[in-house]
Amino acid sequence: MIRILRLLPSLFLLLTACQSGPDARRIIADAIDAHGGTRYQNVRIEFDFRQFHLNLEHRDGRFRYERTHRDSAGTVIQEILTNDDFARSLSGQRQTLDSAARSKWSNAVNAMAYFALLPAKLADPAVQPEYLGETTIDGQTYDKIRVTFSQEGGGKDYEDVFFYWFNRRTHTMDFLSYSEGGARFRKAINPQTVGGIRMQDYINYTTMPGDTSTNVGDFDRKYAAGQLRELSRIEQKAVRVTPL
Repeated sequence: MIRILRLLPSLFLLLTACQSGPDARRIIADAIDAHGGTRYQNVRIEFDFRQFHLNLEHRDGRFRYERTHRDSAGTVIQEILTNDDFARSLSGQRQTLDSAARSKWSNAVNAMAYFALLPAKLADPAVQPEYLGETTIDGQTYDKIRVTFSQEGGGKDYEDVFFYWFNRRTHTMDFLSYSEGGARFRKAINPQTVGGIRMQDYINYTTMPGDTSTNVGDFDRKYAAGQLRELSRIEQKAVRVTPL
C-alpha cells in the first residue's frame, strides 16, 4: 500500500501531462490553414511531375484525379481516379483491367495526389493522429505527429504509418517520413504559394548503404546525424491553381 501511495503523485503528473499536451488534430488543422485552408475545397490544381501531368480536382466533396503521360512509343496514357471509379485509356481507348492492374494504377495515381495535397489530406476522417512530442531539426522547433488510418475509409493501404513534422513557428509541414515502397524521409524545399495554396518540392532521403532500418519515426534523428543520403528530388513544375 505504501508503495502504491508513493507512486500516485507520479501517476497524477503523467495523466495531467497527457491531458494538457498539444492536440494532434489542432496542430494538423493549423497546418492546413497555413497551406491554404478552405482554398483546397473547390479547386483544380495542375502541375507537371517528371513525365506526368497531374490535374487534381475537388468539388463539393467529390474528387477527380487525372494523370497523363506518353510511353516510349508516344502513346498517350490517361488515368482517371474518382470517388466511384478508375479508368485507364491508351490513345483514347479505355482499357479493360483486371483487379491487380486496377489496384496498381489507381494506387499510383492516388499516391501522387496524396503527397501533392498534403497536409490537406490529413483532414480525412480515417486519419488517426498521435502527438509524439517536440523535436528540433535544422535549428527549428517541430511538433512530431504519427499518423495511422482506420480500416473503414482508410483505403487499401490503411495499415501504412506516416510521421510528420510541423514547424512550431510557421505551422508548415516541413518534413515527413514513411516506409511504404521503401524507407523515406522528405524535406520540403522551394515553397511557392499559387492561388492561395502552398505547394512544395521535396528532397527525398533514404538510409545509407548497409542500413536496413525501417523505423522511419526515428529518421529525424538520423537526418540530424547525417545518416541519410539523398535519393531523389520531388519537383512540381508549371503549377496552376483554379477555383471551381
